[in-house]
Amino acid sequence: MSKATAPQIELASADPDIAREMTRWLSHLGAERRLSPKTLEAYARDLRQCLNFLCGHWGERVTLKRFAALEATDIRAFMAMRRADDIAGRSLMRALAGLRSFGRFLEREGKGKVGALSAIRAPKVAKSLPKPLPMASAKRLADADERAGEDRESWILARDAAVMALLYGSGLRISEALGLTRREVPRPGEGDVLIVTGKGNKTRMVPVLQNVLALVQDYVAMCPYPLPAEGPIFVGARGGPLSPRIIQLAMERLRGALGLPDSATPHALRHSFATHLLSRGGDLRAIQELLGHASLSTTQIYTGIDAERLLEVYASAHPRR
Repeated sequence: MSKATAPQIELASADPDIAREMTRWLSHLGAERRLSPKTLEAYARDLRQCLNFLCGHWGERVTLKRFAALEATDIRAFMAMRRADDIAGRSLMRALAGLRSFGRFLEREGKGKVGALSAIRAPKVAKSLPKPLPMASAKRLADADERAGEDRESWILARDAAVMALLYGSGLRISEALGLTRREVPRPGEGDVLIVTGKGNKTRMVPVLQNVLALVQDYVAMCPYPLPAEGPIFVGARGGPLSPRIIQLAMERLRGALGLPDSATPHALRHSFATHLLSRGGDLRAIQELLGHASLSTTQIYTGIDAERLLEVYASAHPRR
């Protein structure tokens, strides 16, 4: 999203001056901060919801002057309304982060200081551990033969298996796997690393197994569409960009076939990659680099999984239980 091409936002609940600053703010976040389109979409949605609430709360359209005069009670009322809609704590945290970002932007632009936003404590979020898959199940998800009975073309089954093999074999996010170009994926025997573009357009190098590259090459050989070197290596049924939702649906079908829980998602393969490396003696900082985590604390959640499993083994196998 660039400043030159960002469409002007229109708001029924706020004056044009708010809409104009909101457009500039989102352009800034996209161009300067390089936030992902999904994050920008979520921030825009959260701010719209807040403005709609304030419009009804105050009984008038929101102006810049009135927004800058926000009180802590106004923000708490908005958060309470969102919580009443059964919104999760993480979504509330994101909404507050977006509002604070907009407030800081207005202050930098000389449009007023929204001091009330800094007085609100972020909601507490219950910590939950990722749910990795057993090694055997993770491997079966990357086997196209597991879906041999489905009424789908064989190249599509091969494509889905190759994507899932990359998620588990290299710990990629689904967006990272689908963002790979054909040039970026070596043929078997011609390389063993991938250069991946992750969050914030940051690139990192990750190893890739030869058997995973073989699965990708099988798909490429079967794909009925041209795959130019600079184009995406994974394409949809009509030759266009492959949607992450297609891989999610493929995983849902496999869950049923393999008897896996609802927690078995494409992202769970990334969790499985990290957990299985750690359980086999992988270095935490090396795993951090492989996953592309900016902070080691993000990667440390996997030590909790490992400890949890050790306790389960102890409780079930100790001879004096």
